[in-house]
This record gives sequence, structure tokens and C-alpha cells, in this order.
Amino acid sequence: MAFLRERLDNGLEVIAETSAHAVSTSVGFFVNTGSRDETDLLWGTSHFLEHMIFKGTESVSGDEINRRFDAMGASANAYTAEEDTVYYATVLPDRQADAVDLIARMMRPALREEDFSTEKLVILEEIRMYDDQPPFGADDQCRAAFFGDHPLARSVLGTVESITALPVEAMRDYHHRRYAPGTMVLAATGAVDFPALVADARRLCGGWESLPDTARLRPDAPDRAARPGTARIVRPSATLEYGVRMSPGPSERHADRFAAKLLAAVLGDSSGSRLYWALVDSGAAEQATLHHHEFLDAGLFVTQLSCDADAIDAQFERILEIYRDAATRGIAGPEFDQARNKLASRVVLAGERPRRRLFEVGGEWAHARTYRTVAETLGIVESLTRDDVQQVLERWRLDESASVVLAGPAGG
Repeated sequence: MAFLRERLDNGLEVIAETSAHAVSTSVGFFVNTGSRDETDLLWGTSHFLEHMIFKGTESVSGDEINRRFDAMGASANAYTAEEDTVYYATVLPDRQADAVDLIARMMRPALREEDFSTEKLVILEEIRMYDDQPPFGADDQCRAAFFGDHPLARSVLGTVESITALPVEAMRDYHHRRYAPGTMVLAATGAVDFPALVADARRLCGGWESLPDTARLRPDAPDRAARPGTARIVRPSATLEYGVRMSPGPSERHADRFAAKLLAAVLGDSSGSRLYWALVDSGAAEQATLHHHEFLDAGLFVTQLSCDADAIDAQFERILEIYRDAATRGIAGPEFDQARNKLASRVVLAGERPRRRLFEVGGEWAHARTYRTVAETLGIVESLTRDDVQQVLERWRLDESASVVLAGPAGG
């Protein structure tokens, strides 16, 4: 593996992790913008803009974008999150230039008003569909309660009201400010021809206007739930009751982040964890998991539960007992080793796939301008100890200050 980097005169960074053994090439633009960068009036713009990027440029129609991706045999897509919008494609190495050419052109979309009006209806339908299916918006509502006034409280989709009121001029201005060279990274992984990648970037992106760095919204992140307690969303037609519980955890830049992921695997992995054996394998719940989510300056543990409506409160209390037991008695050696082996395997398997590495390499560089090899990440995981996990249990109490939202047929 080799890590290569070039910075264009206008500030756009081009990076690549190249592998002599890879048989595919993944390329993508990482844009430092997401729901946390939106005001109330722009709520949902980042995700809406992602849709609009695929509607075409002044010279390439939306239909042609799809046909060109198909013609090169690409696996291409995009996603919007709280802190990033990412556009990517995986192709055979001899189609690298084609993929870079198309994705780079897409970054300067036409943003036609007629496309905007049509796609607005699609976004509104997506919001309504999301609220109509499990867990019925419980995760968004729980995050809003947990983060309070922090911009991470915003749903990526926006609201019906914010999307309905959004004018195309506001989106155009948002695109101009947020899709600037200084807030974007062009990344590639796998079988990469780096000199060609840089040359194409200069040709296609070198003329983009350089703007002053746009500051991200970074108020102090909460170290506990902003609004602890339980809220309910009543859906009488639902078969199961769904629960989402959020409590504080380490951020992306905190030393505890890897130990937090190991702890989540011990307690709440989808198989072979304490929650799995106690609730899922026994038939008490359909799902019971614990995950650690990290952001630039905040983190949280997310517990997800689905079970019979009349058992939801008792099952959540059972989960809290499991968390308290872990904090009091610690993590046993065999389950610690099993979870660490799981994490190590996931690191290695992800490292063998250029597309998975693209998200790791591009994401780390876009957020912190750091690069870490698969071997370095594996070394961090393998160096974790039971004391590291115990420290997380003591610093980030899973059984305390939390926001909970229940959704399903149960009433208040």
C-alpha cells in the first residue's frame, strides 16, 4: 500500500491509497457538508442537493449520467450524513478516467428549477415514507432529544415544512459555498493511476473558484442527554414496539473511540453478544443491539430494541441491568477476546475491498487530514485491553443520562 497526496492551486486535495494487488478502482468526492451545517431555513438541503447532483449538468443530462455509469460497468452511488456528503464509483482500473470525468462534472450541477420542483416531491414522499415505516422516526426524534440545540440534532432528510419552503436560489447559494475546493477531497483507492488522477483533477476541477474555508457549526457538544427521559410515538397498526435509547459516548477524536466499539460488540453485537443471548436468542425480543456512533466533536451509544408492545418497558429494564452488571463486574476474558477478534476481522476484510477503504481513507482525510493504514488500525484494535473497555464503562455510563423514544402500538 502507498498513500499519495497532491493539492491543486485552488485548494482541492487529491489523495489515493494505491495497491498493487487490487483489481478494481474506487474514486469519490468527499464534501464536508451535512445536516449539521444547515440552518433552520436550510434544513434538509444537503440531502436534497445530493439528489439534484444526479439530475445533470449544463452539458450532461441526468439520463446520460446513468447511461455513462452503466456503460463503464460502474457501481456508483452517493449518501448524505450529518457531517458528509459522498459521491463514489467503483470500476475496473481501465475505466478510472471515465469515472473521474463523470463524477467531477457532476459536482457542478445545473440545478434547474424544473428539476428542483420535481425532485422536491420525491424528497417529501421520502420523508413521509420514513415516518410510516419502523421505527417510525423514533431514531430522529431520539437524536433531536439527545442533542437538543446542537446542530447534530437535525434529521438528514429535513422536515416537510423546511423542504416545502426551500427555494431553489437558497440551494444554489448553499452549493456555491459548501462545494468549494477547500471543503472537498477527491479520493481514490485500489488499483489507482495517481498521476492520471491528478492530471484529470487539474483539467476538470482546477478552474473551480477558491473560496475562504467555510466554518462548520461547532458549538459545544453535550456530554449528557440534553433532554433525558422517555417519549412515545403511537402507531396503532404496528405489530411490534420499537425503542431507541441514546447515551453519551466518545467522539471521533477521543482516545476511547476504539474501545467503545469493542464494548458495543461485547454487549450489543447482532450475534454472540450479551444482549443477543439474553433477549434475541431467548425469544424475548426480535432485535436488541448496541452501537457506538461518532462525530467530529460528539459521540453516542445507541441501543435499539424491538419486541412485543406490552414487554417493551420490562425489556429495556433488562438491558439496563445488563449494562449495570458490565460496569460493576467488568468484561470476562473470553467475551473480550471474541469481540476483539470480531473487530480485527472486520478491519481486515474491509481493508481488502477498495470501496470500503475509500470510505475509511477519504473520510479520515476529509475530517482530520490524517491517514492510517489497515495494519495501523489493526494494531490499535489488537492492543486494546479489558482495562480500556472498563474505562469506557466508567467514563460513559450506559445506564445513566439517556434519551429514549418508543414507537409502536403502546400508548402513553
